Amino acid sequence: MKASKSTSAAAATNALQGLQPERLWHWFGEILRIPRPSKHEERISAWLAAWGKDHGLETQRDKLGNILIRKPASQGYEQSASVCLQAHMDMVCEKNSDKRFDFLTDAIQPVLKEGWLGADGTTLGADDGIGVATILAILEDDTLPHPPLEALITVDEETGLTGAAGLSRHWLKSEIMLNFDDEDEGEYCIGCAGGIDTTAEIAYTPQPTPAHHKAFLLKVSGLQGGHSGDDINRGRGCAIKLLNRILWEGACTQQMRLARFEGGNLRNAIAREAEAVVAVPEAGARAFKTMATRMAKEMVFELRSTEPGLEFEIREWQMPSVVVDPSSQERLLGALYACAHGVLAMSREIPNFVETSTNLASVKMADGCFRIATSQRSSSESAKHAAASKIEATFRLAGARVSHSDGYPGWTPNPDSRVLQVGIEVYRRLYGKEPVVRAIHAGLECGLIGQKYPQMDMISYGPTMRGVHSPDERIEIRTVEMFWQQTLEILKQLK
Repeated sequence: MKASKSTSAAAATNALQGLQPERLWHWFGEILRIPRPSKHEERISAWLAAWGKDHGLETQRDKLGNILIRKPASQGYEQSASVCLQAHMDMVCEKNSDKRFDFLTDAIQPVLKEGWLGADGTTLGADDGIGVATILAILEDDTLPHPPLEALITVDEETGLTGAAGLSRHWLKSEIMLNFDDEDEGEYCIGCAGGIDTTAEIAYTPQPTPAHHKAFLLKVSGLQGGHSGDDINRGRGCAIKLLNRILWEGACTQQMRLARFEGGNLRNAIAREAEAVVAVPEAGARAFKTMATRMAKEMVFELRSTEPGLEFEIREWQMPSVVVDPSSQERLLGALYACAHGVLAMSREIPNFVETSTNLASVKMADGCFRIATSQRSSSESAKHAAASKIEATFRLAGARVSHSDGYPGWTPNPDSRVLQVGIEVYRRLYGKEPVVRAIHAGLECGLIGQKYPQMDMISYGPTMRGVHSPDERIEIRTVEMFWQQTLEILKQLK
């Protein structure tokens, strides 16, 4: 049974009660009640537009749903350069398989535990709801000293950066931008990777399931998943790759026939779960189950340090009426086995920095076709396209139809940035230590915005989050207040 709106609102209020800064958490609680999956931001976009107008601020909404709210400078800052506060309104929608939840209608249910705020079986959406809430709390407070402000809140950051990509080149007036989409307190991000998506489609012909077969369900679960940029170098398992190992072996040794294979979800999330239904000749059913069980134990042992929650389920299942034709099955399983996943190259200039990677994100079945989604990232434009071509070549050898997205550019670091120097000085003064200055392997809207506004001076920072893009997503409470204080002081110094 779904929770009622009043129950969900009460849960949000209870979990956020007493957290500081109070107005920031108040607006975050309001945002949790509004469905905002990527590409379905109509309600949150309309709500933000109404919020700006209700607060007497100049508010614009473009054809994509991006929101721009302007606030005049406070007294004494009238001659200061305008500053853009930037975040995205959409969220990644991931949930545990046993969680009944509709991201298009239901409110996120926050859970407070040991200094962290998470959600009940779903992504929290602090990425980047906490950035949006911060912007609203700043805009509504008339006591804060600040330059002229522009608040840019974009759509569809998580599944294509289309909000930033479609941004008008003449909309913003600011010379400085504070992007609130980083996930480690104490860091300033000054560069990011570019990315491109590669999709492969392998058609198949359904055939009647042969007689005298036994069906099995195979399922992989319990993986950490995570962000396909930030977490790709952490040695985490890809559910699709793990399950495919068993399926390949079953096809090669036990005459296994594939009836269903699906796994993963979003292109920018490492696949956490996958499952398949297969049919095996009765004479070899026991040997198949023994083989699958043995391989599952081996993989649990392989990943014992990075994936302690990894689980395999192997059990008899109801017989499917049709299976995939043998040729298509071989092409699919072979391509998935050969498909690269993980780090492709480390930076030669920056120690311990991933330059290029690829993520085998999802496999879905529909209308007689397997659709395989992957994404490639790199801080080198040429290496990004080479990685995409590598994946294309793999699937073309399997007879797949392959396509690429337009992709998005990286953000070139500027260590001499004025706003970076202000941020560093503020952090030293507030916390008595040096912040980390780095580039990240994840994609940020800064790359696209910087392409449209090449003179924009930008940094990205935020409070500490973990498990982003998975149901384990959580945000560390104490770092939110640090992030808030830091932001107010930066605005105060940009005079």
